[in-house]
Amino acid sequence: MNAERKAAWILIATTMLAGLGWIFSKETIQGLPPFGFIGLRFLVASVCLLPLCFRAFRRLSRVQLAQAIGGGGILALALLAWVHAISISETLGEGAFIVSLSMIIVPIVAWALFKERPKRAFWFAMPIAIAGLAFLSLQGGWNSSPGQIWFLANACLLALHFNVNSKLAQKLPILLLTCIQLFVTGLIALVMSLLLEVPPVSVDSSIWGWFAASAILATSLRYVMQTLGQKGCNPGNAALIMLLEPIWTVILSILWYGEQLSTNKLIGCSLILFALLFYRTDGRLFRVRR
Repeated sequence: MNAERKAAWILIATTMLAGLGWIFSKETIQGLPPFGFIGLRFLVASVCLLPLCFRAFRRLSRVQLAQAIGGGGILALALLAWVHAISISETLGEGAFIVSLSMIIVPIVAWALFKERPKRAFWFAMPIAIAGLAFLSLQGGWNSSPGQIWFLANACLLALHFNVNSKLAQKLPILLLTCIQLFVTGLIALVMSLLLEVPPVSVDSSIWGWFAASAILATSLRYVMQTLGQKGCNPGNAALIMLLEPIWTVILSILWYGEQLSTNKLIGCSLILFALLFYRTDGRLFRVRR
């Protein structure tokens, strides 16, 4: 097995871990307050990554540290919106497809922040993605649930973080940047939990099992695997493979929770997936060969 194929399989496993992370998180917040869960999860994940980047941390300048902390603040807002959406939503698969729209929102944010004009495929993909969102909201009339709105807010914040993080990744080691941002996310989430949530009197041991799986497997291991996979895989192929996450999430949600998707929701998810594939490949997958 050559290096690129091995990297591709690592990324496929990464997307499965990411899909499992949705299930782990949903199960954990049955016994832990959502913001508190995010805080503990990302603090534990950052501690797990610290030994891998401790030497690089000592060479970090104050300006670089401040920039990494700023990126972590954006990530924290995104994840707080995400976990709140999960806590009030019963349709994880649908939420996963809405969150995946962040990659189509990225060019809009890049245009606003850095004056980088979107490529031509974006102008074809965006209307299709909007149509997909519309179908997700059609249920006996127009009916956007609070969960859908929070998932969309998460997608917008992730798009902002992606743009900022892309610039930071050119200046800082990837693992060090990830470790700092995970720590900042955990810290902010814990502060929000102390201000807004009531801690549980007791937590069942099974909840801590779900928490451990979420923090170690779906966060620390996932980020390391994603870094390794992206390092050895062609960026275009890596981007396509990462689209598997919402598909895994739908499959796992159907198997674990018996989630049912209406015809409108299936059409909506399909349109979103089509838009993402079209955008990621510049339409190459859908050109007719003569």
